Amino acid sequence: MHSQYSTNEPETQTSSQMAEQIQNHLALFLAPFLVILNQHLDKRFVQTCAQLVEVIITFRDRCHALLLSELGAYLDSPAHAPAGTKRISNLLRSPKWDSSLLERFFWDRATLFVNQVKEKDEDVLGIWDESVLEKAESIALEGLCPVRSSKSRRLNRIKKGYYRPPSAPTFVPGMHWIAILLCGRQGPPLLAHMRWWTSRGKYASNARQEELWLLQRCMHLWGANVLHIFDRGYAGGLWVTECLELHLRFILRWTKDYQLFEHGHLKKKAWMIARGKKSWSQRHVWDARTNCWFQAGVVALPVQHPEAHHPLWLVVSRPGKGRPPWYLLTNEEITTEEDAWRVVFAYARRWQIEMAWRYNKSEFGFECPRLWSWENRVKLLLIATLAYAFLLTLLDDKYTCWREWLLTTWCHRTGKKCREATAPLYRLRTALSRLWLAFPPPLMGLLQTHLENSG
Repeated sequence: MHSQYSTNEPETQTSSQMAEQIQNHLALFLAPFLVILNQHLDKRFVQTCAQLVEVIITFRDRCHALLLSELGAYLDSPAHAPAGTKRISNLLRSPKWDSSLLERFFWDRATLFVNQVKEKDEDVLGIWDESVLEKAESIALEGLCPVRSSKSRRLNRIKKGYYRPPSAPTFVPGMHWIAILLCGRQGPPLLAHMRWWTSRGKYASNARQEELWLLQRCMHLWGANVLHIFDRGYAGGLWVTECLELHLRFILRWTKDYQLFEHGHLKKKAWMIARGKKSWSQRHVWDARTNCWFQAGVVALPVQHPEAHHPLWLVVSRPGKGRPPWYLLTNEEITTEEDAWRVVFAYARRWQIEMAWRYNKSEFGFECPRLWSWENRVKLLLIATLAYAFLLTLLDDKYTCWREWLLTTWCHRTGKKCREATAPLYRLRTALSRLWLAFPPPLMGLLQTHLENSG
């Protein structure tokens, strides 16, 4: 799709040409959604939406929030900030479209990704996780509900030499947040779905309802082509039963004290089942979180869940002294040590979604919007999600030359940690922002062509 924009030897091109070339890539990325949006709204609104994505990429960072007044000033100019703010507000408040259009765009991209990876006969991993958006200082916004504050939990950790902090959990106003990322065994992830829900008010829902809807949606779109990865928050008989009934392939990190059947009739805790079992093999494994090598062992044991009489496997990864083992419950058949290692390495890819939470909360300011209406707030968050999804596309191998040129020319760093970063998304956005500020590219001509053809 991007063949007409060469990514070879960018150092021979001027900065202005590169700025225009990367913006053309953004136009191609946004075109499928904006063509659909053009069927519901006036072209001026569509243009505002495209410009808003570019503004978020260029100006938003951890020091600036997703505030309409600031975004409006960047959309037009500081002298015409009220007009820019009104343009964004009219786009978000328009009743002629809703957030489902953006969700459909992400689902379509995810389905295309699954089909492309399966054609290469490779595994597709679907990484699930949940978080919250905390609005601690708000109370009147529509759809807010009590959420457990992860910031408070982090600050309450005991620090040596200081007084013991209070241990009771802190609840603040906010929104529940669930997301699914798709990725292969290697390479950057792709955003498949991002959704917010509340337990109060007009849009009240609950975790079980949202999660089951997503499970059914994934089964309908992808079938057994995706191997779903779940953290310990999903551990339990209810989730295992639902996955088995829908015939989903899954890897679920099991809690060591939760019970399973060993040999079909002995009910034991997971750690007791694995106790005394010798590891099948040892390997040196790279930990992407701590950037170091460590020696790990693996063993797999056939088990059953008390509430789901279906053959399962408990894969135990032992990362060595000082590191807690992983207990991974899966319905993937394990016959060799290579099968067991594939399960371990697949679960290790789950760290991708933890980085997504951190990036969206800190770099894009997802916790900052102050829109009163629930639907308008979700629209703005999903438009910001478009900007994040676009940055993920730049991590693809075919854009290596672009990344190296951007990081070297527009965000140079001398530190070893910055130079050796495998996915420098923070620096990449900073470099792209500086490039577009110094060389503002023309309005997306390619996007206009797409809209004219659709009309």
